[in-house]
Amino acid sequence: MAILPILTLPDKRLKQKSLPVEKVDATIQQLMDDMLETMYAANGIGLAAPQVGVFKQVIVLDVNDEEGKRNHRPLMLANPKIIRMEGTLPWREGCLSVPDQVAEVVRAAAIEILALDRHNQAVRVEATELLAVCLQHEIDHLHGTLFIDHISALKRSIILQKLKKKASEDKEK
Repeated sequence: MAILPILTLPDKRLKQKSLPVEKVDATIQQLMDDMLETMYAANGIGLAAPQVGVFKQVIVLDVNDEEGKRNHRPLMLANPKIIRMEGTLPWREGCLSVPDQVAEVVRAAAIEILALDRHNQAVRVEATELLAVCLQHEIDHLHGTLFIDHISALKRSIILQKLKKKASEDKEK
């Protein structure tokens, strides 16, 4: 397995849409494994393929349990599609591609998705709370949408200014 570089704003590739996976084969399985390793190394709970510069509809997640411990039962999904959404739930979100920034986003409180698993089998996942939020967040990445696209223009502008400033400071080093 390999740890992949994570794209961060202001990288414009994060706005690119991803293509569906035709089949979860050995290449996609390797991508899933590398993404999971990358996510763990970055202390994240979810990662989408576009965040590592691969524009395929692949996401990995491993959310924490009720005690706040990682459950080590990762979901590795291709072509996830939300087929049901219920209720609303505000949640403070962050993102590995928007480092050190958080904002409250209103998401569906409960969702159901269809996807292909690591073995190319169709799966249905029902999710609430953190898992529902994380799935929606990662699926958004597949469509070129970031969590900051769900907040006010003013808050988004402030976050983008901070990230641009940090990027220019990093270049000077």
